[in-house]
Amino acid sequence: MEKRKVHEPFILMSKRAEALPAWKSWGIRLIAFLLSLVVCGFVIMAVSGLNPVQVYATMAKGALGTSKKAWVTIRDTMTMLCIAVGLAPAFKMRFWNIGAEGQILVGGIASAACMIYLKDLPMPVLLLTMLLASLVAGGIWGFFPGLFKARWNTNETLFTLMMNYIAIQLTAFFVSLWENPFGSNSVGIINSQTKAGWLPNLLSDGYNGDYGWNVIIVLTVTLIMYLYMNKSKHGYEIAVIGDSENTARYAGIRVNRAYVRTIILSGAVCGLAGFVAVSGASHSISTATAGGRGFTAIIVAWLAQFNSIVMIIFSFLIVFLQKGAQAIASSYNLSQEVSEMITGIILFFLLGSEFFVNYVIRFNKGRKVRK
Repeated sequence: MEKRKVHEPFILMSKRAEALPAWKSWGIRLIAFLLSLVVCGFVIMAVSGLNPVQVYATMAKGALGTSKKAWVTIRDTMTMLCIAVGLAPAFKMRFWNIGAEGQILVGGIASAACMIYLKDLPMPVLLLTMLLASLVAGGIWGFFPGLFKARWNTNETLFTLMMNYIAIQLTAFFVSLWENPFGSNSVGIINSQTKAGWLPNLLSDGYNGDYGWNVIIVLTVTLIMYLYMNKSKHGYEIAVIGDSENTARYAGIRVNRAYVRTIILSGAVCGLAGFVAVSGASHSISTATAGGRGFTAIIVAWLAQFNSIVMIIFSFLIVFLQKGAQAIASSYNLSQEVSEMITGIILFFLLGSEFFVNYVIRFNKGRKVRK
């Protein structure tokens, strides 16, 4: 019987046996970012006929053009970073926590409740109580998906996603309970006269000052998470479980306990983001407090390969693009969809660059025929 001839493929793709040096991997990402700017330039000219360089300058002014804009960008960067840092341990363990939106909201509810019912406490005690309450609330919201995953192997993606909707309705209930004035369907600015429960400005006075305490709190959490993930026994267990659950069990790691412990930690840090958003930014609570950042932070964590220090860069980049997109939409009368398309192109190139970081492509020039 004649053997069938098999042609080897012209393009061969395989996972890299060894990780690329840091300078090469970051070089690939930088090239991808520059290419995305070139593509966005063509899109801008095709859609609006504007000079792309002028549009990029407007984006920079929209995000960093004034001291107030710069501080708002820093504030939103810190909130995004806090959420991404919270998602990192769960995602590195391959526990797909899609419930950050809900964890942010319950953390915000806990903070707002303290501001309303405990406003007579001394400011340091009140702020500490709010911080702890947001951590506990977010941790509890993460506990249930972790428990069900550990005990009954439920799908954590669906479970955490459904918890988001519960948190949204819970937030709507408390907004209705606390609405001020009654019938406004809004809590409004909480303690606007006394500013009880507001994170104070660190470098200046006044409501439109800085957000220095947001930076200190979030960067402290970021550093602690980096040390936890890279220097602790629990961080090592998370990495082993993420690589292979069977290997982790063979090594004696209690996988189910690690699931519950890690998702509680993940939820608690996301709940802390709710405290930062309520106490250090809006001074209010609504169903829009999370604002979709729980999903956007997944991109940040993934691009940074779950390295909390690197997340600082990508958090700033995402927020910068968002602020810049809003600026060009208002400055050039472009639709929001066009500005969001520019952001999407840049993110597409950055995400696509991860393929070339993790995989190698070879061209089979000879194309030998195997009999």
